[in-house]
Amino acid sequence: MLDGLIDSPVGLADAVTAIGFSLAASVAVYLMYHLFYGSRQVGAGVHRVFIIGGPAITALFLGIQTSIALSIGLVGALSFVRFRTPVKDPAEIGFLLLLIASSIGASTENYVLTGVLLAVVFAALGVQRLARERFTLAGWGNLMISVDRDSFEEAEPKLAALLEERVPGLKMVSVSTLDDRVSLHYQYRRRRGFDWPGFFRELEQAAHPAKVETFLG
Repeated sequence: MLDGLIDSPVGLADAVTAIGFSLAASVAVYLMYHLFYGSRQVGAGVHRVFIIGGPAITALFLGIQTSIALSIGLVGALSFVRFRTPVKDPAEIGFLLLLIASSIGASTENYVLTGVLLAVVFAALGVQRLARERFTLAGWGNLMISVDRDSFEEAEPKLAALLEERVPGLKMVSVSTLDDRVSLHYQYRRRRGFDWPGFFRELEQAAHPAKVETFLG
C-alpha cells in the first residue's frame, strides 16, 4: 500500500534534477535582475518571487504534464489568483517571462536550450548596458527647476543661458505653475563625469536672489 502512495510518473532522480536546475536558473535570473535593472527602483519588486517561483513552476509542470485533467484543473485554480500589486515597468515582464521559460525548460528536460537562453539574454543585456553608457543610447535624464513666480521673469534669461552653456543636449519638455512657483522640466543627454554639485551652485548664483529648487532624475 505504501508503494502505491509514493508511486509517481516522475522519478525521484528526474524530479531532483529538474527542480535543482530550475532553482539554479531562478538564481541566475534574480542576479541578472539586480545587475541590469535593480538599481532603477521603479518596479513592483517582482524579483522577490523569483527564487520560489522558478522551482514552483517547474514542479507544477512536472505534476501536470502526464495528465490532461490536472492541466485543466490547474487553469481553473489559477483563475482565482489576483495580484494586488501591478507590474509597473515592462522590463519586469521580460524577467518574469525569462523565469517562466527557464522553469518550463527545466520541467521538460531542455537543459541546453534553457542554458543557451540565459546566456543569450545575459549577453544582450550586457550589450544594451554598454551601449547606453558608452554611446548614450536611451541616455536621457530629467532635470526639474522650480523658481518663485514673482522672480521668474527676471531669473529666467540667466537660467536659460547657463543651462544652454553647461548642459549637453538640453531640450524643454514642459512648464507648469503651482503654489506660486514656476517649474521647468528639461531633458538632457547624460554625460559621465559631469560636475552636478558645481552646476547647482552656479544655478543658485545665476538666479540670486530668487530661490531655486532642483530635481535630477
